[in-house]
Amino acid sequence: MVLLIECLIGIILFSLIVIPSTIKDPVGWLGDYPPAIRERCIELGIIERREQRLSKRELIKKILAVFILIGLLCFVLRKFNHADTFLKGFVNSYVIWLVIAWWDALVIDCGFFCHSRKVIIPGTEGMKEYKDYMFHIKQSLLGSIIGLPVCLLVGLIISLWR
Repeated sequence: MVLLIECLIGIILFSLIVIPSTIKDPVGWLGDYPPAIRERCIELGIIERREQRLSKRELIKKILAVFILIGLLCFVLRKFNHADTFLKGFVNSYVIWLVIAWWDALVIDCGFFCHSRKVIIPGTEGMKEYKDYMFHIKQSLLGSIIGLPVCLLVGLIISLWR
């Protein structure tokens, strides 16, 4: 029951961070948009062409968010789940990670992003890629894989926490 509540709180917090900030500044989240939309933004001069998908600023924000998440997960899992072994820390954190990742893919991306006019960047209106559900599913699979080392680290920290 505690894990379910933690998943719900994670979903709410994630949604409260991602949705308003995407509506406020869709270009700031362009690294998470389908490639064709990013290419169109380059053609329009909205962003500059770059080798990597994410700008340094976007990458730093994501890495910082992961470190904050690791600390938060360690604290919450120790305090409320009484996780005191590697396995408890890893499994509980990975369940939370997966629930949030798939909420993001299915509800936020395929539901909100693919159907909201508020995230459309001027000049890219009408692009079919805004409804590219498979792009979001593939990104979630990648996110699920990225979660493995993050949650392994949570498990390790919890196992060393005395």
